[in-house]
Amino acid sequence: MSNSRDLLASLVAFDTTSRESNLQLIEFVRDYLARLDVPCDLIFNADRSKANLFATLGPDDRPGIVLSGHTDVVPVDGQPWTVIPFELTEKDGKLYGRGTADMKGYIACVLAAVPKLLAAPLRMPVHIALSYDEEVGCLGVRSLLTELEQRPHKPLLCIIGEPTELKPVLGHKSKLAMRCDVHGAACHSAYAPQGVNAIEYAAQLIGELGRIGLRLRAPDLQDRRFDPPFTTVQTGVISGGKALNIVPANCRFDFEVRALPAQDPREVTEQLERFAEQEVLPKMLAVDAGSAIRFSELSAYPGLATDAQSQAAQLIAQFCGSSEFTTVAFGTEGGLFDAIGIATVICGPGSMNQGHKPDEFVSLEQLDACDAMLDRIARDLHR
Repeated sequence: MSNSRDLLASLVAFDTTSRESNLQLIEFVRDYLARLDVPCDLIFNADRSKANLFATLGPDDRPGIVLSGHTDVVPVDGQPWTVIPFELTEKDGKLYGRGTADMKGYIACVLAAVPKLLAAPLRMPVHIALSYDEEVGCLGVRSLLTELEQRPHKPLLCIIGEPTELKPVLGHKSKLAMRCDVHGAACHSAYAPQGVNAIEYAAQLIGELGRIGLRLRAPDLQDRRFDPPFTTVQTGVISGGKALNIVPANCRFDFEVRALPAQDPREVTEQLERFAEQEVLPKMLAVDAGSAIRFSELSAYPGLATDAQSQAAQLIAQFCGSSEFTTVAFGTEGGLFDAIGIATVICGPGSMNQGHKPDEFVSLEQLDACDAMLDRIARDLHR
């Protein structure tokens, strides 16, 4: 069967940017597993344009280990690539292509390990879970987890192969993405006080977000295990206005909160909503009764804080050969697995320093090290 490098070449060739379907990749994996007599379940989205995949190796009558990864990748639009993004290029011990680090390298290693896992035989099951739309809010995995919750034997541990240079990660921040729509009243700019300038009032709200973010940097709110060691708030998108000589009636901005596991990101939006209701909206309504400020949630996922003394942490230390646990600032699907009672650790080949960038790569050394980790899992789970 194919090795991890060859499998990675096949996976990278599928353009699974989140806006595209991932079905060709999923069907490739399904057919690969079928040749090894491993059945799998596909869990489709509403219009059947995307799917999660779930497969079980070994006994299915007891808790086991999930090897989980997302199949979607971020866009390459506007990035100055020097290689073809959706074609694997090997150069100086590195494998270039979109998704090589984040996170098709891990998926390739998992698939390459299947024959060894099947030959063990296994004393507990190893599950393969592949999801869609992780990059746009960890959306696809939720339907997969709904099915897992209904199974009689829930997995004991989930290893999500996001790029951590194969260092076991037990914690990451949560994320809440929000949208704010500010509706004012238009008029000729020569008579600006007669209108309600939606951009200017949105700017007041964005300024308050900045002040909230600064308060969250207080030393007593920090957790030095993380970098940065505090909850962050940032506005990433803004739009509004039609022409310079028209007072803008509408403005929209999107912001996100990346919160430490012990903090609730919704406290930020609650503070901003109170500021809007008490300080901003009354001034707008005093000019035009049709003024409004509306907030809506775009996406959210929980943080992760796996206990370093837990059985899950001990297992991953055994598999990785390291008990030096760490944390990451970026989010994963790990908090969602953890929320339904599946202890989760993040550990995969490559570095997020290469993720989402042009000329993304994973080193052959990291791919080999991931293969070795999965070999240890096969040996350790041998009956």
